[in-house]
Amino acid sequence: MEATPIDMIKDHYIGIDVGTGSARACLIDSSGDIKALASEPIKLWQPQTGYYEQSTTDIWHCICQCVHRVVHQSGVDVSLIKGMGFDATCSLTVFAEDTDEPVTVTGPDFQNDGNDRNVILWLDHRPVDETEKINATGHNLLRYVGGKMSIEMEIPKVLWLKNNMPKELFDRCKFYDLGDALTHLATGSETRSFCSTVCKQGYVPVGVDGSTKGWQEDFFEEIGLGDLTEDNFRRMGGVNGVNGKYLSAGEFVGYLSEKASRELGLPHGIAVGSGVIDAYAGWIGTVGAKVDTEYGAPDHTVAANDMSQAFQRLAAVAGTSTCHLAMSEKPVFVNGVWGPYRDVLLPDFWMAEGGQSATGELLRHVLETHPAHKDVIPLAEAMHTNMYDYLNIHLRELAEKVEAPSVSYLGRHFFFYGDYWGNRSPVADPNMKGAVIGLSPDSSVDGLALWYYATMEFIALQTRQIIEAMNKSGHIISTIFMSGSQCQNDLLMDLIATTCDMPVLIPRYVHAAVVHGAAMLGAKAASTDADGKTEHLWSIMDRMSKPGRLVKPGTNASEKKLLDAKYEVFVEQCRTQQEYRKKVDEATQGWA
Repeated sequence: MEATPIDMIKDHYIGIDVGTGSARACLIDSSGDIKALASEPIKLWQPQTGYYEQSTTDIWHCICQCVHRVVHQSGVDVSLIKGMGFDATCSLTVFAEDTDEPVTVTGPDFQNDGNDRNVILWLDHRPVDETEKINATGHNLLRYVGGKMSIEMEIPKVLWLKNNMPKELFDRCKFYDLGDALTHLATGSETRSFCSTVCKQGYVPVGVDGSTKGWQEDFFEEIGLGDLTEDNFRRMGGVNGVNGKYLSAGEFVGYLSEKASRELGLPHGIAVGSGVIDAYAGWIGTVGAKVDTEYGAPDHTVAANDMSQAFQRLAAVAGTSTCHLAMSEKPVFVNGVWGPYRDVLLPDFWMAEGGQSATGELLRHVLETHPAHKDVIPLAEAMHTNMYDYLNIHLRELAEKVEAPSVSYLGRHFFFYGDYWGNRSPVADPNMKGAVIGLSPDSSVDGLALWYYATMEFIALQTRQIIEAMNKSGHIISTIFMSGSQCQNDLLMDLIATTCDMPVLIPRYVHAAVVHGAAMLGAKAASTDADGKTEHLWSIMDRMSKPGRLVKPGTNASEKKLLDAKYEVFVEQCRTQQEYRKKVDEATQGWA
């Protein structure tokens, strides 16, 4: 992809997205048009069940490869690249204070095997006991993580390291969220982001509930991490304005260091913005899109894309898991929904984060473990399509064959509950499992198609459950802004829109909404003036976001009635599973 004459005078920005399985880079111009994209798989180690580890050395190497490719593909003069932004999964990253080198997180001996495995992935579920201990404190900060700290967050993982590492090694460690580790590698700065620390590390911004340092000393003492309070929490990033610096999304962290510039093949002096968790980059990359107001009753009292409309828009960032993000002017507390988090994207505004522990991963698992999986692969290949599109076609043909009024009618007596990896929201129960009513001996492709539909239906029903919990508590969500690979699944998008009874917006850059959002962080950093002020993030989003495609809810009253009934069963399956487990636990108490 070569640069056009107009590109030769425009400023450009690079976005870096580090997901669970790959690193990505995109290069955009000042109008938000993507000029080049590149992706590189990153390594993942699973030393034992429930353990997931990565390496910043490997991740940085992949980032460098991606940046070299987008610069080459675009043909843009590197002197026109003015800013860079990062997003990454919310994963704990460990370096040594004295050497700034990676510290391995692999027990039991914690010896570096040469792979620099210093990242405990968000998906890692090793700190079960530590999470229970933290939640048993009932500390007030838990109000700001939905009432319970999730095993996916980072403080339980830090506590696990404290409990398992040799003391002399733990005492040398400093801790980052992965996104902050990347801005550190890019600039050398120890600046932390509010997004990382507030959302995943129990940081409560100064002024919220009497917080004076952000970090809560009594909490760290109570859970057994009192040593991290020393020297004003130096090893966690310090205290803002004292021995540390904390920034909202895209605010100027520093310039690319000479070392990073050399490795990335970019000029020294490119502005780097404060990073965000990957899902939050999805919010940035989607909710600024202008929406066709033909659906529903548009509010004519505000501008076409006034920021107040952001409060009505849920960003659903769907990949391996799905995160559901909503902004509000005031704090809104929702049981089982993380937050409210202040300052993480925009200063003085609040974010809430619901989520499904597995959606893309759940679909993959259900398909690959079904007996007919091996039969579907050649059928999809023969049609030159992927398995999901093939099964969508197969379901529609099956409905026509049996004269069913809709695809949803095929699954009317199949009730699938899919929390295989526990529940993130709104139940916030890591012990939740899958359940199914309506099993048959059908091991054919038709049977697989039914399982596949039921899994999509579960994803849609749980999305409704999360939105209803959020709106009941005070949010005003009326539109879902999707991003991620699941946007390509038209049957799933129709199902979510109809089940939730609200439109779903599919972004222009279906494959790149998250990394596009990261690039906007680079644009914000580059806008820093001599007084340290930057362009408002919403202004950047409004200018750089592209119109999307709106999927409207189905209008068939009978299908809506069916899905409402399935929702009642879904809620009952969720409730009774917890009751059954409690009943059995009481019966077996003290036995083993």
